[in-house]
Amino acid sequence: MALAGAHNMTEQEKSETGGAPLLAFAELCRDLAATSKKLEKRARMAAYLGSLQVEDAARAALYLAGAPFAETDPRRLQVGGSLLGKALAQLSGASPQAMQAAYRRHGDLGDAAFDLLQERQTAPLALQDLEEAFTALALARGPLAKLQLLLALLERATPLEARYIIKLASGDMRTGVKQSLVEEAAAAAFGAEPAQLRRAVMLNGNLAEVVRMAAAGTLGQATMRLFHPLGFMLASPVDSVEEALARFAEEVALEAAAAGAMTPALRAAQLEDKYDGMRAQLHCGDRTQAGRVGLFSRNREDLSESFPDLIEAFATFGEAVILDGEILAWQPGDERATGRALPFSSLQQRLGRKRVTAEMREATPVIFMAFDLLFESGELLLELPLRERRERLEKLVAAHGALTSDPHAGPDQGMLFASGTGGFARLILAPAVPLTDVEQLEAAYAEARRRGNEGVMLKAAASSYQPGRRGLAWLKLKRELATLDVVITGAEFGNGRRAGVLSDYTFAVRGPGEQLLNVGKAYSGLTDAEIEELSRRLMEQTLEDYGHFRTVIPSIVLEVAFNNLMRSTRHNSGFAMRFPRILRLRDDKPVAQIDSLARVEEIYASQPDKPVES
Repeated sequence: MALAGAHNMTEQEKSETGGAPLLAFAELCRDLAATSKKLEKRARMAAYLGSLQVEDAARAALYLAGAPFAETDPRRLQVGGSLLGKALAQLSGASPQAMQAAYRRHGDLGDAAFDLLQERQTAPLALQDLEEAFTALALARGPLAKLQLLLALLERATPLEARYIIKLASGDMRTGVKQSLVEEAAAAAFGAEPAQLRRAVMLNGNLAEVVRMAAAGTLGQATMRLFHPLGFMLASPVDSVEEALARFAEEVALEAAAAGAMTPALRAAQLEDKYDGMRAQLHCGDRTQAGRVGLFSRNREDLSESFPDLIEAFATFGEAVILDGEILAWQPGDERATGRALPFSSLQQRLGRKRVTAEMREATPVIFMAFDLLFESGELLLELPLRERRERLEKLVAAHGALTSDPHAGPDQGMLFASGTGGFARLILAPAVPLTDVEQLEAAYAEARRRGNEGVMLKAAASSYQPGRRGLAWLKLKRELATLDVVITGAEFGNGRRAGVLSDYTFAVRGPGEQLLNVGKAYSGLTDAEIEELSRRLMEQTLEDYGHFRTVIPSIVLEVAFNNLMRSTRHNSGFAMRFPRILRLRDDKPVAQIDSLARVEEIYASQPDKPVES
């Protein structure tokens, strides 16, 4: 039974708008953003959804989750911040200075629109109108055509409606609502079990369609659809072999006594390399969508434009599967040597590009290193233990990809996918071995490092696949982070809630003749209070103000951790950090005692691989 809603529409409102008014949706979003109480957010959304006709409830649920289209829908708006900003400037008549000031106040273009747009005579908008406008935007080709459509939509909107149209189009609603909370609210609105609705969304991938099913009482009929990413199971990090063993034993040693707790845990473990690539989920082989391949990152981004060679390789795969694994830059083997993985920096020239050239594909070949099988032969395998999923994965790769007898020898050549895709297998089974004792784990970690990989993974053989969860059943033992003491030389304003503070810091080490040479940039690791104080100090020490960025007097020392160093022309030191993170402010250390370029070169030389940033 649907709940009575706080935003119930009158019949007059429905007839005037042709459906649920967009203004009521915008008012709800405003109210959701104003409260931090999860139960209140859920209750408000449930009441609102329950007050709507089913089709409008389906639209509203999707928009509350921050998505213009369902995950399984291949359409994209393709309207970035620049185009939205141009539409807002043209509609409001605001000067560039006023636009910048409004954005600086809020760190959000939607909130800036609410400030800049004035109340005026508008035509009533409905949720259906927004759906039709999004469809037209997705179909439009070229920025001019999209700009005209945006202007036509925003001209009809009140400032509050415009605020949330822009937020939704930019993918940043900022209401403090995740899709999981929308799912709970939809279940409450239509009298469904939350777990059943969540499972239907996981299988179906279309929240709007699942809301219709909930209203019809048919959630149990949901079936698996490919080409929408499932949540990734995550591993918990550990810093040492001893910690890995202790935490893993805590999770999986079910029968052991205190004295012998480690042995059964080790026998129940699977050991893999932790690769220095990009975690990805691959969907392919759906006969109802011949040739379609989905490749998704951990944050659910479509990676197909960055890796067209993988899309081509798997386009003829004849069996519907979902694989979990790692995209790796790969150096193919020959008659003298086996293939090997290359550092993550080798992948970077591919990322974020609209077009990957033939030269790039040849210079940086890629493979998909599969380590888990999530779906096969119409069956979702998440509840099966890892050992059974692994057995099925081995059979699949034996039929379609590359297997090795020596776990770390590299793939055989001439397997499926070799023809026309660079002369080597694109699907490779990640080596895995049973863990037997502490000495084996220590040796495996050292060998993984020697091969240029990040470390090792320790997985419970009995573990189910838990999408989006991070537990102790999977552990990752990675290389220790190196650290450097550096000095801040530049700072820029952040985005979002950090738009008004200097929160992104460029920093340097000492070069020859005490010259300061920039080596990296970081924005994570400090508390909000530390950032506020640091921003105040940096504003007082500004040398040159370029608006968003300013150079500062080099006086504030930081200790910065990072995963590795790369040769790079981005900074005048000739190096760049990968994954830098601020550990702490070092007000106890004078600038004269920060680390030197010689120390940077020493750390770089100690790395198993010597990556170069493209």
